[in-house]
Amino acid sequence: MSNKLAFLNQEAPANYVAGLGRGATGFTTRSDIGPAAEGPDEETLQAAIAAQAAARENAETGGDQDVDGQFQDPENETGLFANAPYDREDEEADRTYDLIEDTMMTRRNKRARAEDGDEEEEVRRDKNGTVLPPIRSQFTELKRGLATVTDDEWANLPEVGDLTRKHKRQKQQQKEQRYYAVPDSVIAGAQDSTQYETSIEASGVETGTTTDFVEMGQARDKILGIKLDQASLKAGASSSIDPKGYLTGLESQVVQSSAEIGDVKKARLLLQSVTQTNPKHAPGWIAAARLEEVAGKQVQARQLAAKGCEHCPLNEDIWLESARLNGTDNAKRILAQAVTHLPESVKIWIQAMRLETENVNQRRVMRKALEIIPQSVRLWKEAVNLEEDPKDAKLLLARATELIPLSIELWLALARLETYDNARKVLNKARASIRTSYEIWIAAARLEEQQGNGERVPVVIKRAITELTRYGGMLSREQWLLEAEKNEEDGGILTAQAIVAAVLDMGLDEEDKKDTWMDDAAGAIERSHVETARAIFAFALRVLPTKKSIWRKAAEFEKSLENRANLFEVLDKGVSACPHSEILWLMYAKEKWLSGDLVAARDILASSFEHNPNSEDIWLAAVKLETENGELDNARQYLARARREAGTERIFIRSAVFERQAGRLQEALVLVNEGLAEFSKSEKLWLIKGQLYELLSNTNLGREAYSAAVKLCKTSVPIWVAAARLEEQDDKVIRARALLDRARLANKSNETLWYHSIQLELRTSHVAQAKNLISKALQECPKSGLLWSEQIFQEPKNARIPRATDALHKCETDPHLVSAIGRIFWDQRKYEKAGNWMGKAIKGDIDNGDSWGWYYKFLVETTPLLATDKEKEDRARKIEETLLEAEKADPKHGLLWPAINKADKNIKAPLQARLEQFAGSVKVLGSIA
Repeated sequence: MSNKLAFLNQEAPANYVAGLGRGATGFTTRSDIGPAAEGPDEETLQAAIAAQAAARENAETGGDQDVDGQFQDPENETGLFANAPYDREDEEADRTYDLIEDTMMTRRNKRARAEDGDEEEEVRRDKNGTVLPPIRSQFTELKRGLATVTDDEWANLPEVGDLTRKHKRQKQQQKEQRYYAVPDSVIAGAQDSTQYETSIEASGVETGTTTDFVEMGQARDKILGIKLDQASLKAGASSSIDPKGYLTGLESQVVQSSAEIGDVKKARLLLQSVTQTNPKHAPGWIAAARLEEVAGKQVQARQLAAKGCEHCPLNEDIWLESARLNGTDNAKRILAQAVTHLPESVKIWIQAMRLETENVNQRRVMRKALEIIPQSVRLWKEAVNLEEDPKDAKLLLARATELIPLSIELWLALARLETYDNARKVLNKARASIRTSYEIWIAAARLEEQQGNGERVPVVIKRAITELTRYGGMLSREQWLLEAEKNEEDGGILTAQAIVAAVLDMGLDEEDKKDTWMDDAAGAIERSHVETARAIFAFALRVLPTKKSIWRKAAEFEKSLENRANLFEVLDKGVSACPHSEILWLMYAKEKWLSGDLVAARDILASSFEHNPNSEDIWLAAVKLETENGELDNARQYLARARREAGTERIFIRSAVFERQAGRLQEALVLVNEGLAEFSKSEKLWLIKGQLYELLSNTNLGREAYSAAVKLCKTSVPIWVAAARLEEQDDKVIRARALLDRARLANKSNETLWYHSIQLELRTSHVAQAKNLISKALQECPKSGLLWSEQIFQEPKNARIPRATDALHKCETDPHLVSAIGRIFWDQRKYEKAGNWMGKAIKGDIDNGDSWGWYYKFLVETTPLLATDKEKEDRARKIEETLLEAEKADPKHGLLWPAINKADKNIKAPLQARLEQFAGSVKVLGSIA
């Protein structure tokens, strides 16, 4: 059986389109129609021109047209569907096209006749349909008569108003009407006169930015008149106006813009609705009155306030607002009416008193008010302030305290006016009336302090604590300390000290007392309450006399105040309470020495030896004291005694350095050997021994000393570096390189050893080897700013900044890297950036002497490059500030700084001289000059 469908062998029905049922439609491609027609050639064009000429001749002669060739041109559509059937749709389409063609033809004919001037007038008919003659025929005879008018008669004809086009002209002017930004003065004048117009007629106005000064002057005159009228309505004797000052004030007057005027209108409508819907709402009347006041309409504002008083007679705010808006006389009447409705309103009585200008009248008003409101503390205070005689004031206060016995303010005011004995009585009565008032107790303590009874102040405060605790008026510990600070501000030092002594340990556990008290003292110091802080330290030292840290902080506190008397008192008590505190003895001796009392300093150190015989700090302080004052023999004796009694490594080191600085190298060498016998692994003693042999020019013994040292102190980087430097100075670079290699093996990831290895290659002109070492060093120490600095300096000049950017991602805050970036900017003459970066390096590590040296070198060497004298003066001040900051920081570390700072020749050299020496030994883009 065949699977082929039967209909596939049948013919398709008529008008069948494949795929039409599923929405597919056919389309024509270029391959279906062939290539596009080409343009005509020269012969074809000539033939077409000849055919057109023949057609015109045939049309003129009326001959038949040859239509055989019209179908030859594919672009010509004439007669294209002549043989197609003509149905109803074609007929309707032809009618539509004919109608359109007739309409367009009529329009073209009218336009042509209008252009030719022969347009025919429309036919006019009357109500009955009778055709009327054309209008122009009615004036035919008149126009013939115009032929006799001469030129002079035509010229002398009068102008006649064009009444027929009046409305048309007005509409045209409205279309052409223009709007301009009106000056603020005109708006203000129109606003005050309740009429304003913001449009200007187009006639007579020039376009552009021309200002009409006449109109501005008229607006100013109108404002002046309004202000003068307002001033005349104000009560009082000051009705005269200074013309010059007033006109000057008008210039600075703030005039509302059109937008603000619109806002005022909206607000006025809103508030009008509020007052109408709820007339008993006083804030609505107040807001409406203030709106009119802001709008400059004082009369309307007063009227609204008066209406508010009528509708809300029991609201004191509306009465006060009405009085404020009126003059003095009217305000008095208004407030007099107000007290009839609100006789117990304190605000109204006080405002009525303030409206009076004479003291007698003011007191009279207050007396009336007190008769009605005798329980008002505020009224009594105002009445007392009005009294000129203290006796009358005391009488008033006495009466006030009888009527209001619970008012602390009145009791204290009465006590201040009384004598000492009477004040005590008053305060006793006050305490009996108000058992929970701490203010009365503090006032009693202040009274005793002012009277000179300082011993009674602590007694009063202790009684206050007891009584307040009993009756529930006790303050917290923090609140009492704040009261102590307030009394210090008012001059009550003894009262503040008594408060601190009474409450400082209140509610504290034993283990928390020290830390809490130190925090209290720090807070008082921060708030600049010195006496309160001193009282806290004094109390803490009485309770915890053996705490060395408290004595030290108290001494530092007195030192910060530069009060030597208190400082010496604290230190003297401190060494007595803590005789084994080395730091207190040293501070005491140093402060005495700095004050110029050398004898007292020696006595203090001598006393400290008795309590601390084995203290190396005290022994070395005594040596330094004698050395600074040139007493070398005394210093040597102290060192010998210290070696016998203490015998520490540090004392042996100081002894050897002392002899070396004195130029006694052999004696120093003996002391070093004695020290090494006791402390064989002392890094500094081995270094001093090697340096002594170098000073004695004995390289072999120095080499032996360093060789023994590196065996005993394998992790000591300074010994390895010193040994390599000795070999380099002896022209044995290979040995120096080998020593540094051994050192790096013994001390992994040590940036200092890598740095000195790189510097060795650079000093011996092995640049390629140095770069190779830098790469290895950064692999082992990727976050070393020191090594990144060397990498940057070895780059070409244009590649240093990009390399520095990479380095900052690895070690952003390293002072070596930050200082190196500053030197790069210095080399590129970007001095502002250079200074900023070097300053950042100092802030990153103030103990790094290299950063201080580079910054000082930059400031000094770039000073001559400044343009103006003012810049040079500022730079000089900057250098002085930098030196002061460096002395305060006292840097000790760095790569190059220690060698300069600890050199024997620089022992007594000032810091500036050492910084200058550093600046002379380095160059901008290198380590050693």
